[in-house]
Amino acid sequence: MPPRRVKAQRGVSVSHGGKTLLSLVDPVAQGERAVEAAPPRDGTLYLCPSPLFGYGLPRLLERIETGEPDSAVLGVEADRELLVLSLNEDGCSLIPSLLSKPRFCMMEVPIGAPVKAGAAAGGGEGLERICGTVRRRWGSRRFRRVEVLRISGGWQLYREHYAALAEALRGFIAADWGNAMTLVKLGRRYAGNFIRNLALIPRCPSCAALSFGRDPVLVLGAGPSLDPFLDSLFPRIREKRPFRILCVDTALPNLKARNLRPDLVFALECQHWNLRDFIGLRGWAVPLAMDLSALPAAAEVLEGPRYLFFTPWTDLNLFTRLTVFLPETFPPLGSVGLAAAAAALSLTGGPVILCGIDFSFTLDSYHARSTPGHKEKLRGQNRFKSILNQAAAGRGLAGLSKSGQAVLSDGAMRNYRDLFEREFAGRPRLWDIWGSGLPLGLPTLQAEEAALLLNSGSGGGSSPPAGAGYDAAKARRLREFIQNERGALTTLREILRGEQGAGELEGLLDYCDYLWAHFPECAATGGRRPPATDISFLKRVRTEIDPFIKLLDLSLKEC
Repeated sequence: MPPRRVKAQRGVSVSHGGKTLLSLVDPVAQGERAVEAAPPRDGTLYLCPSPLFGYGLPRLLERIETGEPDSAVLGVEADRELLVLSLNEDGCSLIPSLLSKPRFCMMEVPIGAPVKAGAAAGGGEGLERICGTVRRRWGSRRFRRVEVLRISGGWQLYREHYAALAEALRGFIAADWGNAMTLVKLGRRYAGNFIRNLALIPRCPSCAALSFGRDPVLVLGAGPSLDPFLDSLFPRIREKRPFRILCVDTALPNLKARNLRPDLVFALECQHWNLRDFIGLRGWAVPLAMDLSALPAAAEVLEGPRYLFFTPWTDLNLFTRLTVFLPETFPPLGSVGLAAAAAALSLTGGPVILCGIDFSFTLDSYHARSTPGHKEKLRGQNRFKSILNQAAAGRGLAGLSKSGQAVLSDGAMRNYRDLFEREFAGRPRLWDIWGSGLPLGLPTLQAEEAALLLNSGSGGGSSPPAGAGYDAAKARRLREFIQNERGALTTLREILRGEQGAGELEGLLDYCDYLWAHFPECAATGGRRPPATDISFLKRVRTEIDPFIKLLDLSLKEC
């Protein structure tokens, strides 16, 4: 039955689904009391499930406009009939008049729409679109919290649905702030590595030049489950390996110890400790796929061909200027294991099997054998210090693995596991290995089943890259680009020194946004920065210029 409306003392009462959703006496006062009970805290996203006629929202929006400039109201409705009632312009509802307010948005989240990020929403707005709308409408890092505001009884009709939506939005906001903190800590290094690696572009083809056809691909992480799987798998494989192996860089020492040469190794890490993964591997002829923001020294160890890919760690004008030079782009997933899974799906039309991407550990097992973390633990044990890590057990979060085994994890690992599930759960052609890792939302295979699937491939070596070798024409254009970038930085430096007029200052600050994108007040804000009158901001920008000029000079010399 359609919703039933009854004229009340003030406003209109609504009944639907056997429940009275708005007061029969004074529904306007019902909404206003809910608004008054909400504590005024700036930076709040007020999630209003089933706002119906919006009673009380004008008062909340007035409070936001005067005292909470970084707050906003997001109305969500799961019931189509109630949504039509809310948007009806017959004078009963306040919602139509509020839609023009900059701090208000009304959206539909159908009952059948999954509320996990990344899931499709049949017939309506899924959480992925809602989060995108929140970011586009109000910007990143605008909110610090989500406050559920119940101004009607409509939330009771689908309380679990609305509760899950609120929890998912809290996770989305937390991830935004987590990304910002990562950018503050590592943004300068990302940008420096990126500038330094520009010299590789004329010499190294894009990962798009690689193709494994329809051969199965085995993606290997460095988790504890890697060893038992490989120990049981290879006795079952035909003499000529009929599949391809793609591994993360941390797993390389384990494969070297087994005399097992991968078809491609994936390197993503920007920090120097990543070189531990390559100790003892100089001269090994293994193809390397490397992010443009990865540590430049990682490209100098292995002797195999090198391929490039690009992961945009934030929005920069620099990337737009470099579009014609950039190699294949992968989404920023934060973890080399996730990036390797995404790459494998793009490299083959056949099945992809994951192993060692665990996001968990046990008291005595943190990584696979022979990896840097495993060797460090072995070196550290003595008569007074056990290999068992009791401190990690105290900090870890207990959970159950795919095999039902009790394992430990931590907040960062759990976040990556959740991100993996959002990105890859339900993907065809993707399987995980049954074992000690946390569940990834994928179908799992036993070692025997994985061997049968891997044996279905035709085998063969890695495909040769298209256009391999030094590209002189691309190098010439790239040198011109680097010289232009250097000229912009030099001009900006002269302005900040007072050697030139400040007429170009605003434009150059936006042009050279990689200088300040990692500043705490700018990180993950979609390009927002302080005005050019902020002396503290300009002083910090000035300290960034000389190091980047030196990096551009090195790239220009080697290009």
